[in-house]
Amino acid sequence: MTQTPDNMAPDKSASARTPLWLRITFFLSLALNLLVAGLVIGHMMGDGPDRRVPRVDRMGGPMTFALSHEDRRAIGDALRKEYRENGRPRGDRDAQYRAFISALRSDPYDAGQLADLLTAQRKDAEERIALGHRLLLERISAMSAPDRAAFADRLEEGLNRRNDRDRPDHDRPERDGEGKD
Repeated sequence: MTQTPDNMAPDKSASARTPLWLRITFFLSLALNLLVAGLVIGHMMGDGPDRRVPRVDRMGGPMTFALSHEDRRAIGDALRKEYRENGRPRGDRDAQYRAFISALRSDPYDAGQLADLLTAQRKDAEERIALGHRLLLERISAMSAPDRAAFADRLEEGLNRRNDRDRPDHDRPERDGEGKD
């Protein structure tokens, strides 16, 4: 029996259809990707006055935020270099936290042990703050007069913006085109 081209061709309607489980998986993957993208974009855009969680790049305070990108990067590089050369290894800090957790769970409870651990953590934080102050002062001292003036302008602008944001609505100065009816 001779086969004709009609009976040799595969059935396209059966093989072209994607299985239901694969379509559901694709849809869930797409929905999850859109959710993650929305969260990332919302986080980046949502920096209004009602925001309660500080952004990482603003945690250094107004002076750090007023620095130029290059100055922040240089100070960050210097901090990391100092930590590598003179700082305690991260494992030491982790061990401190593990000791703190252990002291919290101990029975009988020893408040003196926790006080000693908190004192050691405060001392570490004070050393890191002192290092940051020193590096900031060194960077400012190396600035030219115009760079220092620009830094001062950005600092003043940031403080004014923060004060305007924190001021109650009725105490805010009216801007052009923003009057009350």
